[in-house]
Amino acid sequence: MQNSRRDFLKNISLSALAMGIGSGDLLAINEVEHSSKLFFEISLAEWSLHKAIFGGKLSNLDFPKYAKTEFGLEIVEYVNQFFPDKAKDKKYLKELLTRSQDAGVRNHLIMIDNEGELGEVDAKKRLKNVENHYKWVEAAQLLGCKTIRVNSRGEGSPEEVAKRCVESLRKLSEFGQQHNINIIVENHGGYSANGAWLSSIMKNVGLKNCGTLPDFGNFCLKWSGEEWHSQCKEQYDPYKGTAEMMPYAKGVSAKTFNFDAKGNEIDIDYVKMMKIIKTSGFKGIIGIEYEGDKIGEIEGIKKTIALLKKATAQV
Repeated sequence: MQNSRRDFLKNISLSALAMGIGSGDLLAINEVEHSSKLFFEISLAEWSLHKAIFGGKLSNLDFPKYAKTEFGLEIVEYVNQFFPDKAKDKKYLKELLTRSQDAGVRNHLIMIDNEGELGEVDAKKRLKNVENHYKWVEAAQLLGCKTIRVNSRGEGSPEEVAKRCVESLRKLSEFGQQHNINIIVENHGGYSANGAWLSSIMKNVGLKNCGTLPDFGNFCLKWSGEEWHSQCKEQYDPYKGTAEMMPYAKGVSAKTFNFDAKGNEIDIDYVKMMKIIKTSGFKGIIGIEYEGDKIGEIEGIKKTIALLKKATAQV
C-alpha cells in the first residue's frame, strides 16, 4: 500500500512538472489527496476578474462558464458593478440564468455597491437607499441566488451609524424574506471593519435572513488617504474580527493579495483563519476573491484555490 502511494505521488509530481504546476500548488494537491472532504463549498467571486471585465476581455454573461472551464468551480458570486443597469432587465437576467445553467454553475449571490448608504443621516434619503436595493433582491431571486451582499456605511459616531443601519437592514431584510433572499453585510469599509460593531448590528436586527460575510482582508479601520487600500494606518485584528462575525455568517470571503514562494498569503494566516471558520461550525460557501497585482488574475485565483485547500487540510 505504501509503495502504491509513493508511486502515485511520484507520477503526479512528474505530471505536475510537465504541466508547469508550482511546488506550492503541488503541496496543496498532495495534502488534499489524503485529507478529509472539505467542510464547505467553493465559489468564485466575480471581483477576482475585475481587471479582465473592466478591460473588455470578459463579459458578465460569460463569467459563469469561465468559472467552470478555467477553474473548475461550479458556484459564482456576481458583482452589480458589472451589470449596474440590468437589475430590472428580465431578458438579460434570464439569459444570464440560462448561461449559468447550461454551464452547470449555481448562482450564489450578488454583491451590491453604489446604491446609497444604509447609514445615511437623512431619513428620507436613507429610505430611498434601502428601496434602491429592492430591485437587486428581485434580480437575485430571478437568477436563483440565495443572497445579496450590502454595505453598512454612514456619517456619524459608531453608535449613530449602527442605529441607522439596524433600521435599514431590518426593513431590507423584511423585503428579502418576501423573496426568500438573505441580506448579508461584509466588513467593507468604515466601522464595518470592527467585527464587534458589525456583529452587534446583526444581533439588533434579529432576523434569520440577515447575516454577515466575513472577508479575510478587509479589516482596515483607517486609511492613510482617501483611496481604498492606499495604506492602512489602523487595523482591526482580522482573526478576532472573523471570529466575532462567524456566528452570523452566511458566507465567507477568502481574500488574497500576495503569495510567498510556498504559495502562502504573505499577510493572512490561512490555517489560523480556517481553524476559526471550522470551529464556528460553518458549512456553507467560501468565495475566492483575489485582489493582488503582482501576478495575473488567473494565476492568483488558482493559487488562492490551492491555498484554501492546503490550509483546510492542515486544520
